[in-house]
Amino acid sequence: MLRVAVIGSGPSGVYAAQALVQQQAVPEVSVHVLDRLPCPYGLVRYGVAPDHEKIKSLQNTLRTVLEHPRVSFLGNVQVGPPPLVPERLLGLYHAVVYCVGAATDRRLGVPGEELPGSFSATEFVSWYSAHPDATVDSFALGAGSAVVIGVGNVAVDVARILARGAEELRPTDVPHAALGALSESQVADIHMVGRRGPSQAKFTTKELRELGALTGADVLVRAEELALDPAYADPSGLPGINRRNVEVLRDWARRAPIGRPRRIHLRFFLKPVALLGEGAVRAVRFERTAPDGRGGVAGTGVFEDIEAPLVLRSVGYRGVPLPGLPFDEERGTVPNAAGRVLRGGAPSPGEYVAGWIKRGPTGVIGTNRPCAKETVASLLADADALAARPVAPDPLRALREAGVDPVEWNGWLRIEAAEEALGEALGRTKVKIPDWTGLLGAARGQE
Repeated sequence: MLRVAVIGSGPSGVYAAQALVQQQAVPEVSVHVLDRLPCPYGLVRYGVAPDHEKIKSLQNTLRTVLEHPRVSFLGNVQVGPPPLVPERLLGLYHAVVYCVGAATDRRLGVPGEELPGSFSATEFVSWYSAHPDATVDSFALGAGSAVVIGVGNVAVDVARILARGAEELRPTDVPHAALGALSESQVADIHMVGRRGPSQAKFTTKELRELGALTGADVLVRAEELALDPAYADPSGLPGINRRNVEVLRDWARRAPIGRPRRIHLRFFLKPVALLGEGAVRAVRFERTAPDGRGGVAGTGVFEDIEAPLVLRSVGYRGVPLPGLPFDEERGTVPNAAGRVLRGGAPSPGEYVAGWIKRGPTGVIGTNRPCAKETVASLLADADALAARPVAPDPLRALREAGVDPVEWNGWLRIEAAEEALGEALGRTKVKIPDWTGLLGAARGQE
């Protein structure tokens, strides 16, 4: 029996587990999927916006894998710090596949970034997704405006949640405290700002169009900003998604606003240079940029301030070092060759990576499937040598003897039942439990 640990139960981890148990080359493979959280599914549970029910339904596919007879989910297991350092895991399993994602946000690197009222988009997403590690429990929703810095899908999600009516979110699993705060929000103007042009924006057309489908918000686009993009006049040479994005934005620029209660301002060619305020954010200062002829942009020396006491920064993610694993500080990834972890430039027997920690924070959820398959192919090619390594006969028992108290699949099912009961008590559908105490108590069957 080849025993494999997969660290992380998000899409990349579950796809790795799926590839391991579905392959035929090594018929006897047992997989333990370990996660720091007591709940599975990673960013599908804690990163996908609550109103994206179709994407969140991917949990059903991931669930099928985690219920496979040769796959075991073990939540509430912290890997990295002692006792579960990578070296220790290699004494429990023939192979370890790290699928730990990119756990921190990139920085703007501008003055005022740390002012109260300035948050990473991840902090806002964690709040409305009920992540138990969420450290912020309130945002400046009582004022009239907010600035979202970034033009990727996360920025679109954040802008959409700010603009969407609370009654539209009530049927979702958004935590009750967040729903209450959003129902009292006074934010009427949401400015989503990118430093480059519309043809270089990172959002997908489907996400972009969802802004235009909001019943309570107008989408405002400035034709003169779009026209700064060299591809605006003729987007036919752009890749499909970029071309469609430009076409959607061009259509919106021609429309007159209807006069809905909220407004989403899509702004381009504005680079943040400072967050202004004394004691709290008051505004964001942007410098107008222009195409530099080499695919980038350059500052023009023209500045514009956008007033807002709430700033949400969405400029990308970055991997963080896992104690005991090598780390490429420049790329924010674990050095690897086709998923094999490299130590000193040579493959480290039994250690593998998949997902964002392997390739960086790129692609969509589906990108993780071929990424995981490549890593598993490398692992299977090494299977004979891996199987010859002596490991603990019962890794779960060894984990418990090391002081780990894992939440197994039945514990996760109890969390699900508790969230359904909470929703029923609140007159809603399933509502997420937002804290560690509540999640672990539910997993243990405690009232």
